[in-house]
Amino acid sequence: MKLIKLDATDSTNDFLKQLATAERLENYTIVSSQNQMKGRGQMGSSWSSEPGKNLTFSVLLVDVLHNVESIYSLNIAVALAILEVLKKENIPELKIKWPNDIMSANKKLGGILIENAIKNVNDIQSIVGIGLNVNQKNYDNLPQASSLCLVSGQFFDCNELLTKIVNQLKINLEIMKENKGSFLWQKYHQFLYKKDIPSAFENAKGKKFMGIIKQVLTNGQLEVMREDDSLQHFNIKELKMLF
Repeated sequence: MKLIKLDATDSTNDFLKQLATAERLENYTIVSSQNQMKGRGQMGSSWSSEPGKNLTFSVLLVDVLHNVESIYSLNIAVALAILEVLKKENIPELKIKWPNDIMSANKKLGGILIENAIKNVNDIQSIVGIGLNVNQKNYDNLPQASSLCLVSGQFFDCNELLTKIVNQLKINLEIMKENKGSFLWQKYHQFLYKKDIPSAFENAKGKKFMGIIKQVLTNGQLEVMREDDSLQHFNIKELKMLF
């Protein structure tokens, strides 16, 4: 795999996307940056971190997805790759908060942003962006955020973590390729944050309600059981979980 290291960039996803447009890149080309100045989360939400203390990188995936129906399976493969690496680093109480936040207990450690360029039905290029709070300790204005350092009491080598995550991602994608994606989905639901636990939510219209997360569907929608036992499905940004 080819690794391009940058001192600073607005967004590793954007940099890699432009590079892939300008030239032919090998599969698993990686762009990492010490300082990502305009990092993005889902649906345009911002992602910021202190320079040199965290892991911000993007990976180009070619010939991995072959149909639009499997797009969310890629999210699952990526999230599980991160969790499996962090488990081996003894990070406690790891969970995946729908759609793609990495959690330790009730604290957010990182997030994933996957951008897919659909050339045709069987030709999908994916850029996987990962932001992981590693050695940063100051989150004064972000009470729900934390880092590997804060939850474990130890410092980490960001380059080593990057290599381990990408290697685990390759393993997970091979599982997908062998048509064993159901194994990843089952594992994903074992780590799904707040699954089967009564929780407070707010919908896109600002209405608050209680519900229980039951599962994530293959199209990426979250299935929530309402207080009247009815099941309702939500797309990304149609639902907010209240802490």
